[in-house]
Amino acid sequence: MHQWLSPEILAGKDLQAGGTWLGLSNDGKFSALANYRQSLTEAGNKKSRGELVLNALTREARPLESQLPRIANDYNGFNLVFGHLNRLICFDSVNRSFHRLTPGFHSICNGALDDIWPKMALGQEQLAQAISQSANTEKALDSETLFALMRNCQQATQKELPDTGIALEWEQLLSSIFIVSKEYGTRSTTILMQNKNGDVQIYERSYSPTGQVTGTLKFSR
Repeated sequence: MHQWLSPEILAGKDLQAGGTWLGLSNDGKFSALANYRQSLTEAGNKKSRGELVLNALTREARPLESQLPRIANDYNGFNLVFGHLNRLICFDSVNRSFHRLTPGFHSICNGALDDIWPKMALGQEQLAQAISQSANTEKALDSETLFALMRNCQQATQKELPDTGIALEWEQLLSSIFIVSKEYGTRSTTILMQNKNGDVQIYERSYSPTGQVTGTLKFSR
C-alpha cells in the first residue's frame, strides 16, 4: 500500500495490470474487490478486475451503479464494495445484484454475499466478540487483535466445505481465514478503522509464502 500520485489514492498496485484490490481516495471513498471462485473452464481471458476498484475510487457512485450491470460480463466474477465508509454498497457481478451494507457485521468471501462459508462465519463471530469485549471493557479495539483474528489457520471439516468446483484438496486448503501454501496463500492483511470523529487509521501487514510477517505499514486519514 502506498500513496499514488495519479489517481490520488492510497492503495496497493497490481504490477502486471496496473489496478488494485483495495484502496481509499483522498476525498474519503473506499473500495475493495473479492474474486468469485470459478473453475478454469468458467473463467475467461477478460479484463483485469483491478480497474473496477480504480473506477470506484475516482468516479461518483450513482453513475458507477448504473454502469456495473452493463459491463459485468467484461470481467470474471467479482464482488465489488464501494462508496464512502458510512454508505457502502456491494455489487455481485454473477447474480447482478446490489446490496447496501447496513450497520452491523458483514463478511464477503469468494461467492455470493449471502453465502455462509465456514471461515466467513468464524471470522464474523470472532469480530463481533472482539468488538463486544472492547465495548464492555471500555478499551479501544487495537489493530493487533484484528490481525490475530485474520491469522486464524483453522480449516473446515470436509462436511462443512463449500462446493465451488475445485479439487477437494484445494477446497480444504482455502477453507481457513489465513492460507499458507507455496502455490497460493495470504500475502497481506489490511485493517481499516474509522472513529466517531471520522479519523481513519489503516494498517497493512505483509507475509512471505511461508506465512512469516515481512512488514507492517500504518497510514492515517
